[in-house]
Amino acid sequence: MALAAIAIVARCSPLSFPKSNFSPLARVLVARSSSSFKPHLRRYKAMASSLSSSGTAAKTERVTAPYGSWKSPITADVVSGASKRLDGISVDGDGRLLWLESRPSESGRSVLVKEPEKPGEEPVDITPKEFAVRTLCQEYGGGAFSISGDTLVFSNYKDQRLYKQSLHLKDSPPLPITPDYGGPSVCYADGVFDGRFGRYVTVREDRREDSLNPTTMVVAVGLGEKDIQEPKVLISGNDFYAFPRMDPKGEKIAWIEWGHPNMPWDKAELWVGYISEVGDIFKRVCVAGHDPKHVESPTEPKWSPKGELFFITDRQNGFWNLYKWIESTNEVLPLYPLNAEFARSLWVFGMNSYEVIQSDKQKILIACSYRQRGRSHLAIIDVLQSSLSLLDIPFTDIQDITSGNNCLYVEGASGVLPTSVAKVTFNDEKSEIIDFRIIWSSSPDSLKYQSYFSLPELIEFPTEVPGQNAYAYFYPPSNHVYQASQEEKPPLLLKSHGGPTSETRGVLNLSIQYWTSRGWAFVDVNYGGSTGYGREFRERLLGRWGIVDVDDCCSCAKFLVESGKADGNRLCITGGSAGGYTTLAALAFRETFKAGASLYGVSSFTL
Repeated sequence: MALAAIAIVARCSPLSFPKSNFSPLARVLVARSSSSFKPHLRRYKAMASSLSSSGTAAKTERVTAPYGSWKSPITADVVSGASKRLDGISVDGDGRLLWLESRPSESGRSVLVKEPEKPGEEPVDITPKEFAVRTLCQEYGGGAFSISGDTLVFSNYKDQRLYKQSLHLKDSPPLPITPDYGGPSVCYADGVFDGRFGRYVTVREDRREDSLNPTTMVVAVGLGEKDIQEPKVLISGNDFYAFPRMDPKGEKIAWIEWGHPNMPWDKAELWVGYISEVGDIFKRVCVAGHDPKHVESPTEPKWSPKGELFFITDRQNGFWNLYKWIESTNEVLPLYPLNAEFARSLWVFGMNSYEVIQSDKQKILIACSYRQRGRSHLAIIDVLQSSLSLLDIPFTDIQDITSGNNCLYVEGASGVLPTSVAKVTFNDEKSEIIDFRIIWSSSPDSLKYQSYFSLPELIEFPTEVPGQNAYAYFYPPSNHVYQASQEEKPPLLLKSHGGPTSETRGVLNLSIQYWTSRGWAFVDVNYGGSTGYGREFRERLLGRWGIVDVDDCCSCAKFLVESGKADGNRLCITGGSAGGYTTLAALAFRETFKAGASLYGVSSFTL
């Protein structure tokens, strides 16, 4: 991945930072397992247990050498070579999984790939070679494709037009369904099918009049490819939109909107519109975000097959929890209040943190993921019983989940598993898991370096504000060939994540293992302002960017030194984008770190 800019600042010369090892590790592999779930779960747990207990697969005599001098097979080429990325998953009408992967070997081209029909066969590329599936909507993209039955609609990277493609007709080429504006000046994202009117409802960003302040709205695109019409505007007037979602009958639409100066995790609104016989919205109701008593950020609206509206917001306890809309009284009710995050910050389109997997008179079941104290959990909420049941899977970090035929496709990872997609199969009652199979994973060869892996340890450390703590993942040096003398403490590389309103996760990342396998300690910090720990923690950074994040990174490094886990004279810091700004600020205004590397960091706010 090309870096826009890199700044390296050193207070002392003996430290060197090969810039190639800062390439971010991304994702992709195909692995298959047997049909028995419990042996797999035991195997993954045993893998983690063996690493945490000894960090080595073989009992051999270790070589004593200074920290930072250890040799490792996890080279910069290995790190940069494991860089495919997952950009979305979906299920077609046959119940087969499709995923969107970016390929560095094809200059970053994003391709839709279909799960093989039979076990043992190879996955099938769906995207023709002259196309790439990617949207530039709101810059960060996401939600670049959608599937209904055997019909696929996707955004093509080169011209940003929407194309329709049949998944059953192998030789059927994608055909455009949006106008040609002579360049990629109009983008689309986060679309859904409207069966009632035979159209595609999607967010549109129009840069034709002003590229710096584009106009965003929700539009309806006709699915006929022969007579392409200008999309019909359904919703407009605010600065940003996301999650347009049709109810099963096509009579109502839900969406999220927000406006300057708010970010979607600061303050947003959830609306429902009623659709007329001619396809227009004739009535609107604000479901969440309008009450001045609640400062909230609703997200991820979803209709059940029965037409019930569920969504996530942080109105009561400051954590993103699941709620249900009572249409008759325009009230919202929490499903299962918990001091945990059931959603992520809305940086990209197309996030999917929960699925309604059963909706009938007997039961309403919602499969969901949530994060609590730095760990993700997969669970089932019984809406009628107001109960939550945890499901035991090897992932400790979960991103998106997608419903299949009596199964879930879960995108997740752990300290020993790279980002992967697993097929999680339920029993008929959906009360327990009977099978767990990884069918796509980000690093084909990562497990051969298992004996070098350092497992993340969640740490909680005091900040400069009395009574306030922050969090980080600490990775100690790990190499089964080497050890250091007992008197020596390892050098430490501290990473400040981007965003700044983002969250680092404790998952297998070869760019971290590059350092730890060479005898460095590594710590990945969730400073005040990060997501994953509730609104109060998230808002610590408001008006204090460059202060709280810097203070927390310095406090984390000092905490590790005082805990005997790092050498106070060999502390370094790195970060990209907003994390690069934190790096530069820490080096300029503090004396904690001896050296640092800012990758494409923010360094000037002058426009």
